[in-house]
Amino acid sequence: MKIFYAVQATGNGHIARAMELMPYLQQYGTVDVFLSGSNSNLQAALPVKYRSNGVSLFYGNKGGLDYLKMLKAFSPLQVWKEARELPVEQYDVVINDFESITAMACKLKNVPSINFGHQASFISAATPRPAKKDIAGEWILKNYAQATSYVGLHFERYDDFIFSPVIKDDILQADVKDKGHITVYLSHYSDEVVSNSLQAIQDIRFEVFSKKVKQPVTQGNITFIPVNGKAFNESMIYAHGVITGAGFETPAEALYMGKKLMCLPIKGQYEQLCNAASLQRLQVPVIDSITHSFGTEVKNWLQQDAPSALQLSHSTYEIVQQVMEKARAMKQSAITQPLLTDEDFLVMG
Repeated sequence: MKIFYAVQATGNGHIARAMELMPYLQQYGTVDVFLSGSNSNLQAALPVKYRSNGVSLFYGNKGGLDYLKMLKAFSPLQVWKEARELPVEQYDVVINDFESITAMACKLKNVPSINFGHQASFISAATPRPAKKDIAGEWILKNYAQATSYVGLHFERYDDFIFSPVIKDDILQADVKDKGHITVYLSHYSDEVVSNSLQAIQDIRFEVFSKKVKQPVTQGNITFIPVNGKAFNESMIYAHGVITGAGFETPAEALYMGKKLMCLPIKGQYEQLCNAASLQRLQVPVIDSITHSFGTEVKNWLQQDAPSALQLSHSTYEIVQQVMEKARAMKQSAITQPLLTDEDFLVMG
């Protein structure tokens, strides 16, 4: 069986999950990866056959997206060209982790696909949203990477096609301990903003993962560490708590290990606001942004109990099995999608 696996590289979580899933997918056949995006900090140890700059996300220094940089990097004509050239029709199974070029290619060529990942869970109205929904954000979650079928991942099983998170084997097998430090990964803030807020809490050690430093640098009670998957896992395994964005993989791993967790959603990223709503249900404190009171908020958080540990409803093997069973069912039923029209392209562009 030939498997086409489209992976977002707009963040580290998609790549980390893909690397964890790869050995299970390869049990079913040959896997070719399409890596789309240009701002991940992890080395993709994956069988990458196709690459694209895709539609990338870029962050500012104060908690939000850099829309100007994103606009400059986006080329609708290049995306259209790549979609036409992507040979999805040559594969038995197309698995799409929220990647728009692959979705467009499948529509153009009437190739069925499975949207597999965290974003797929938002097809369900039962998946938590913030009190104030964002119309554009909802449209993107549901239409950015349309597929024939969906297998979602989330903190809880809000619907019958949603499964528990895929937790890395390094975390599953870890001897979890509390060595007192706080692991911090806030890619949407500069090191300076983070350090100015945390240096005042002198009795706590912080390990801050940074896109800026090339080797560990200690400044008072803060050690800045280059972004590295192994080092980050180790830091979390031995941490007292974790401060990070309201993404999916890192909060899920922290919750699974029973760590204290504080989340700061990226401003303007609707998916993270939705995740924040889910996390609040699990008694995880969510902070809107780093302000002059952030140090006090961290101190108060440290006095609270950790949330209940996340329970996994399915193993990684079982989740991949669900994906492949859906793929087989689609192939047998010969389900097809409507051709993409010029009007569709204008809307997507």
